[in-house]
Amino acid sequence: MRFIDHAEIIVRSGKGGAGAVSFRREKYIPRGGPDGGDGGNGGSVIIEAHPGLQTLYDFTHRRHFKAKAGRPGGGRQKFGAAGEDLIIKVPLGTLVYDKDGDRLLGDLVEPGQRLVAAKGGRGGKGNKHFASSTNRAPRHAQPGEPAVERRLRLDLKLLADVALVGLPNAGKSTLIKMISAARPKVADYPFTTLNPNLGVVTIEEYDPFVVADIPGLIEGASQGAGLGHTFLRHVERTRQLVFLLDVNEEPEKALEVLAAELKAFSPDLASRRRLIALNKIDLLDEPLGPEQRTIKGEPVFAISALYGQGVEELVQAMAGMLAEAADE
Repeated sequence: MRFIDHAEIIVRSGKGGAGAVSFRREKYIPRGGPDGGDGGNGGSVIIEAHPGLQTLYDFTHRRHFKAKAGRPGGGRQKFGAAGEDLIIKVPLGTLVYDKDGDRLLGDLVEPGQRLVAAKGGRGGKGNKHFASSTNRAPRHAQPGEPAVERRLRLDLKLLADVALVGLPNAGKSTLIKMISAARPKVADYPFTTLNPNLGVVTIEEYDPFVVADIPGLIEGASQGAGLGHTFLRHVERTRQLVFLLDVNEEPEKALEVLAAELKAFSPDLASRRRLIALNKIDLLDEPLGPEQRTIKGEPVFAISALYGQGVEELVQAMAGMLAEAADE
């Protein structure tokens, strides 16, 4: 399934049912009073956040959504049936915009969180409501309220606790595969990852947390170069960053490029909590010396995502930093 994080849809609520014009007709009561029932309310279109979804792919095949209309009222004060609501499920982290006014309607970040995108029309009142001392036989009733139609834009920004950020082929997919149940495509050429991957990491003494593997960034990504511009937006919601660097490919320069691109895209990202990991130490001829375990004064974790060396310490550090942030 392709990863789709933008979609435009048209939603239409159900119109309200019309109220009825009716009069009692019973034996020995030749001139009964009005007894027209109310029409049913139209169904609403409701957008709901669902934790089992990770993409807006379904909306590439279907763009029009319509709720059921309310049924008209009947005689003997019979109420029309209400139209059924239409529930549209979207991934956590979906922002819903009114496309015509470009106005944010809601940000769905909690499982089960709902947004009424188009409210159903109210059913009309039957003629029994219009009887009075001067008009005992009203011959009019209310029509149901009309349906509401809206053009919506859906934007998905992934929700994750930790984002793995690195240049192409730094080993992000291999790492997320090692620490979670996610099974991304892994190969030894750049841009293997064309879609973000999410994995849940479970570790003793800490709450489970979600890690996102962001597709490889390159220099100029914040201006649209490579694949990064498309997916930089998904880093915005993460609480913590892990810079994954290839120990054999000038890690200091790689860190500078990544930090600069994140800052250019969003200055707020530069202040996020972060860890630095040097990957692929299994390819080194000699172990890293003490002077190689820091970059510009920051400590680094030496790991082999392929064989798991040093990975447990990195995961512990991720969980610990998230716990500290939660306490603060």
